[in-house]
Amino acid sequence: MRKAKVQRKTLETEVLVEIDLDGSGKSEIDTGIGFLDHMLTLMAFHGSFDLKVKSTGDIYVDDHHTVEDIGITLGEAFIKALGDKKGIKRYSSLYIPMDESLCRIALDISNRPYLVFDIDFKREKLGSMDTQNFKEFFRAFVNEAKVTLHIDVLYGENDHHKIEAVFKAFSRALKEGVQILSDKVSSSKGVL
Repeated sequence: MRKAKVQRKTLETEVLVEIDLDGSGKSEIDTGIGFLDHMLTLMAFHGSFDLKVKSTGDIYVDDHHTVEDIGITLGEAFIKALGDKKGIKRYSSLYIPMDESLCRIALDISNRPYLVFDIDFKREKLGSMDTQNFKEFFRAFVNEAKVTLHIDVLYGENDHHKIEAVFKAFSRALKEGVQILSDKVSSSKGVL
């Protein structure tokens, strides 16, 4: 089973993440940031991952430390659950609409972290979450999970719809990328 449990404790936050890449979409999310809870619940459902995220942090300051540390911990859990990556599909790219918004995601589970994040938010916050911290979440995830991730919202008007399309597309790309297709490593180098 491709499962992992990772805990991270700093002077600013305490985060627990449990993930089962071969789950059924069940989630237990409590970050203290309602909008992020909503996005992580969508991520579990649309990726068919079983996901538990529990965090406490200095959200009385703002949500930056908590959001970033959740991204770090989720990335660590993801790569740990993947193990040797043997036989995974590795690549995924897709488009996901959310009403008037359209998101394009391209993903390579490559052991080479890189993020392209092209979203034009009109609002500073969604719920209590700073919209600029979505990039921090994905950057933290990418760096720890060691994936290349391109996120583009091609158009849209409603910021809620834009980021919801992103999380749905991201989770579906992860689901596709971690599918086991063979007993061989999907790299001409013989290792990911």
